[in-house]
Amino acid sequence: MSTEFADDASAQLNDVIDRLQTPVVDLPALLSLLCRPLDCIGLLPPQFRRYNLDPISGRALNATKYIPRLQRCLLENVLPTWEPVLAEEGLSSLVLQYFCPDAFTFASAAAGDIAILAYSTVLSLPLKSYSIHLLVRLSKEYPIDRLHDAVFSERQSSARHSVSWDECLRNVFAVPGKVANAFGGKDVPLELEHRVYFDNVSLRCEYLLYSLSSSAFEGPPSSLTSLLTKLANHGVFPSSFPLPPSQPSFYRVTLPVIRERLEEDRSKRYSTLWSSVVGSLPSIIIQQTILTSLFSSLAQPPSSVMDASAQGRGSIAREAALLLGILGPLRPDTEIWDSALAVMATRDWNEAHARIFVCWASGGKSHSIDLEALNDLLARVLDVWSAPDHVKYSLLSRHHYLTSMLLLIVSYFPLPSEQVTLLALSPSFISAIGLYISHLDNGVRRCGMLTAEMVAQRAGKQLDFGDWEGNDESRSWARDVRQLCAGRDVDADISVKDGAMVDGPPSEEHVGEIQTPGVLRQKSVPGPPKSSSSIKVQGGYDSDDSLTGYASPSSSRSASPTPSELDELEKDPTLRVGVKKIARPVYLTQLGEMVRSTAGLKSGDDNQEADKIEMALNVGEELIRRKRDYGTELAENASNLVYGFIGLQNNYDIEGFDIKRQRIVTALVTCCPRSAAPSLIEEFFKNQYSTEQRYVILNALALGARELASLPVLSASQQPLDSSRTTFPSKKLPPALHRKYLTAGSQDTDNVQYLLDDITRGAIDRGQEATANKVPEIMRERQLRVRRPVKVTELSAGASRTVITNQIQQPRSVTFTDVAAEFFIAPFINRFWLFLRDEQTREERTAHREILHQYRGAGTGLILNPVVLAHFLRALAILVHAGQNAPQWLYLVAPDALELAVTLGTRPISMIDDDTGEGAMSQGDSKGKEASVLTCALELALIILDGCLELDEGRSLGLEHTALLLGVGEWAGQVFSRLERGALVEGGGGTHEVKLRRAAAGVLLKADEFSSKWRRSMVDIR
Repeated sequence: MSTEFADDASAQLNDVIDRLQTPVVDLPALLSLLCRPLDCIGLLPPQFRRYNLDPISGRALNATKYIPRLQRCLLENVLPTWEPVLAEEGLSSLVLQYFCPDAFTFASAAAGDIAILAYSTVLSLPLKSYSIHLLVRLSKEYPIDRLHDAVFSERQSSARHSVSWDECLRNVFAVPGKVANAFGGKDVPLELEHRVYFDNVSLRCEYLLYSLSSSAFEGPPSSLTSLLTKLANHGVFPSSFPLPPSQPSFYRVTLPVIRERLEEDRSKRYSTLWSSVVGSLPSIIIQQTILTSLFSSLAQPPSSVMDASAQGRGSIAREAALLLGILGPLRPDTEIWDSALAVMATRDWNEAHARIFVCWASGGKSHSIDLEALNDLLARVLDVWSAPDHVKYSLLSRHHYLTSMLLLIVSYFPLPSEQVTLLALSPSFISAIGLYISHLDNGVRRCGMLTAEMVAQRAGKQLDFGDWEGNDESRSWARDVRQLCAGRDVDADISVKDGAMVDGPPSEEHVGEIQTPGVLRQKSVPGPPKSSSSIKVQGGYDSDDSLTGYASPSSSRSASPTPSELDELEKDPTLRVGVKKIARPVYLTQLGEMVRSTAGLKSGDDNQEADKIEMALNVGEELIRRKRDYGTELAENASNLVYGFIGLQNNYDIEGFDIKRQRIVTALVTCCPRSAAPSLIEEFFKNQYSTEQRYVILNALALGARELASLPVLSASQQPLDSSRTTFPSKKLPPALHRKYLTAGSQDTDNVQYLLDDITRGAIDRGQEATANKVPEIMRERQLRVRRPVKVTELSAGASRTVITNQIQQPRSVTFTDVAAEFFIAPFINRFWLFLRDEQTREERTAHREILHQYRGAGTGLILNPVVLAHFLRALAILVHAGQNAPQWLYLVAPDALELAVTLGTRPISMIDDDTGEGAMSQGDSKGKEASVLTCALELALIILDGCLELDEGRSLGLEHTALLLGVGEWAGQVFSRLERGALVEGGGGTHEVKLRRAAAGVLLKADEFSSKWRRSMVDIR
């Protein structure tokens, strides 16, 4: 029967996973699906049990088999769609139970298994914002010691435990690197930064070792050696100090805690576990790395390394006791003997380290000195000290370290001592003394003389070289060594402490980051006392001081409700009976239904139409951008969303309607250019839209193209001002009105115009620079003023290959150069030609009728009207500039766009434009080109000519489209000459006249630059 229940539970779980992988219709259905597996494994919080409408029969669930599939399904299908809704409704904790169970279920075995699987699942998928949030929660609430308990609590074989633990360590240690790569090394959460993360792991590693020392086990667990090996391989045991800010250090954060635990370790189980773990490390290199970091982290005496006072000797004895507690005694029969001696002999230490090492080797107890260990250590030190290469080539600091260490070992032997006598008579010692005395450096020579004198005295002989009086460095050092050797550090009182010597407890930053539910109790930190009033009245002159208020009688009316009270009343369910709440859309299909219903006849909820449109405008942009890299949902719904939002009318006076709609349509162009841009272009040439709606289409195409091309969407003149410049001099309006009137007028329509002005100004400035380079005097002066020395940076071939490989491996997003010609510019130009042909045909068909019944393609609100046509040219100019690096630009985009600019600037496009097209200037009573249209056409031509000169110096346009280029020059020259003679342009004057003159002069100069460069190669085919 149990097998049948298990099979039934498995079938139901598979059904839940399949349903989660498909779109879920509403929030109650999602909550029911999420609650069923959690209830089956016993992790469903009590507050969510009311959503579990269809519990799974049976409790047989293999977490390893089903939980990873559920986690992946949530990350790939549920969270990208439902995360904002769940956060808004306060239900995000239900999803967190699948990755990071709460404190209520923290101690259960299933919670630990889910946390281990969560690390693997999250890191196996591309990291998103919610994935980073999950990793932050996991690193805080399920640290390495909790994961260790989860792995080894199951009854499995040791081999299976080892495999599971290695996989867990691999995932935990991969978190900072993957997060840094996902963020590009910038704006990484503090908890996941390299130093902070591994410092926390180090603290939890020490806590794991402490907790294991308190449990009943025999022998060093291999899990701890694997953990220390991983830490060493990731650079958590640095070999030198001080450290850079980004460098983690195991002993920097754990030594204060280790000192306290060793002082309280009466049973010596903690100390024994430490020494056995370090001694059982499988690699000698890892062992030496850990020892080197430990020796570098030892505290120095407060005053100097040669301090012989009671405080100085006490500090040395404490550090030796620390080594004895962590590493055990230094004896030849221990596992760390060879590694410790190798680190002592090969690294550059100072005299304080020599004192600590000798005190450690002596056993750390004054009443029982380990003479055998000291004798073995003396033999090893003598081999290094007496080596000829060491005497000749070592630095003076190393000579001081080894000499002081040798003499300190000798001072620990009693008088008389056989070991010291044998040392004085050994051939290696005698020959080394001769090498030292014959050395040319006075400091090195005195090291040998001092050693010979002190060893001879300890051996009962008399030897005195003299020459010890003086204040130079080597003589002072020799006197300090004699004073040190007069006593022993091991005899000092450890309880004598100095405030500068003792390391403090770990900082609050680390303590706060490792608090775990069920393990550590958070301390309550009292806040600062609150003042009785939050309003401070400052003295000084006020312009309103002269106004005196009058006393008014107290009113019997109740006070007006505050905004917070109004919000509470708005949310009160008892006051909103019969009012249906508009659900937040989570799929793009739902968003489209809100603005463009496809259900046929409207339902009876017409009174909620305004709420639906407002909800769509509020969440539309966020939802579209979230779906950018999420499957094909955006591509399938982009056209429908374009039709819906373009056709919207502000019939309900929704605040921010125009701005929100513009941002949504722009987001559609940016996130799905292959579907949204052709749809917008097609809709633009339909006669059912108003001028405002056409402006929305043109702005979306221009701003979306700039964003796809990674160009600034705001012009240089439209960057937001500093807040200090935008505040009113004295009093301010309420915040909502203040923001409303402050930003009034900064619409995207003006922004497109400003962007075009910046582009045109840059094209003209480049022409000035090119002209200036031809003048020898200006060129020489510029070189003398602004030329800088060339800086050469060497880049290895391996590094360049690594950069190229990383760039290839990263997923490539759509850029504007990929879609500029095919989906933006070419359809825009071709569709305009078709539209122009159709409009002119309609005008010709009605030309024989009376004027009242004739069709006019340039009427008010139509595309050929100067207002819309000028903005059309502006948007096209921005598109052409943004797509300048497209491969089709020189041979397709530039000639076609230039031909369109010349045609619109010279030829009549409607019967209203009845001039001959000769320069498009007004002559007599005939109407000429509108100044805005003529200016935009010239600016478009200027941008195209400047781009051709920048890309190939104008070769393709000058040689393959010679007639078109000459026509542009003739057109610009005629416009400029007539303006100089005082001719008037319809709609001109003011800024329009200035822009028209500037654009005509710029095109004329660019055309002349083409002619001067390619005149001999041009072939006139007219």
